[in-house]
Amino acid sequence: MAYSEFLADRIGRVLKEKGTIYEEKKMMGGLCYMVDDKMCLGIVHDELMARINPDLYEESLQKPGCKEMNFTGRPMKGYVFVDAEGIDTDDQLEYWIQLCLDFNPLAVKSKKKKKKK
Repeated sequence: MAYSEFLADRIGRVLKEKGTIYEEKKMMGGLCYMVDDKMCLGIVHDELMARINPDLYEESLQKPGCKEMNFTGRPMKGYVFVDAEGIDTDDQLEYWIQLCLDFNPLAVKSKKKKKKK
């Protein structure tokens, strides 16, 4: 199991309660939630990967369980990991999901790679 199915169930429930249309994609060794064809949030192992407004990045790092997302050897501003301490309760999880949903309309879509023929 590359990601927490329990956390996936919790996230799915929150997104459905909010009426959010989303698509799940397995990538980066975890599960990503795409909203409007943009990566909005995800799960890596048992941590929430949150794509948040870069203006809230430093402030968010002060919250319990939140840390820099660092895949490449340097932090990715606007992306954070939140561990169990920060998403233990439904209210905590909903807080982070809402931050992701709030930023999603402002986020830039990734350019799709053209398929080789």
